[in-house]
Amino acid sequence: MEKITFFPDKDESGSVEFYVLEQTRLGGTDYILVTDTEDGDGEALILKDTSPEGAEEGVYAVVEDEEELQAVAQVFQSMMEDVTLE
Repeated sequence: MEKITFFPDKDESGSVEFYVLEQTRLGGTDYILVTDTEDGDGEALILKDTSPEGAEEGVYAVVEDEEELQAVAQVFQSMMEDVTLE
């Protein structure tokens, strides 16, 4: 499982590591499903790539819009039969 590091602050003083469970592209937007633990039940988030086209580094934000979240969660759930997203 791939592990990626996010820097929530522009000054990169703190970092958060997530494990990528799956990724998809819907309507021209990239999404990733990440978790905070490699094994077992953990906190999962769906992140949306909000970086400008051609950017060297990705900028991701947590999907908060309920309709968008439900649509993307259904796609991830169908991709990963053994995972239940709540």
